[in-house]
Amino acid sequence: MNVDEEYEKVLEHLYEKSLVLQDTSLWDPVLRFFFIDALAHLDYTLGILSYTYQSPKNIMAQEYMRWRIDEEKKGDRQNFPAFMIWLAKNHPDRFSRLPSLWQRIYDPDDPASYRSFRIVLDPDSQQMIRPHVFFRMIEEFFDKEFLKSLYSEDGSLSRLFGEFLKSLG
Repeated sequence: MNVDEEYEKVLEHLYEKSLVLQDTSLWDPVLRFFFIDALAHLDYTLGILSYTYQSPKNIMAQEYMRWRIDEEKKGDRQNFPAFMIWLAKNHPDRFSRLPSLWQRIYDPDDPASYRSFRIVLDPDSQQMIRPHVFFRMIEEFFDKEFLKSLYSEDGSLSRLFGEFLKSLG
């Protein structure tokens, strides 16, 4: 199988996921933004690995990614990276149950980052992220327990985010 086809299968796997049993309007708005944001980074990274850079799919994704730069600075969204650090320090077992992409991106000691909107786990490596790693990331974001934690009223992650915001004063 050609490498592009391997990543295209992972992208297809992402597109086959559904939130039909979730009411995302009841999720904490900041957690919802960063959930969708992570999916967008997965989509963009896999799109670049699957299709030509100038494909309509990748051009549309680039436009969204540019838009989100300003959006992540609005309201409580700007506190999300600090919340991840706080969570790792104050609730390490809860942090360890988060999707690995969030753990890696928001850990200041981990070199992983979003670079030019792509997911880069090791900036010193020339190796592409293997397809099975992306499959695992997708599964983690659609884990039922994780999804339940995003709800504003009784989601465990949502409650911890509220606790973090209160600690800011």
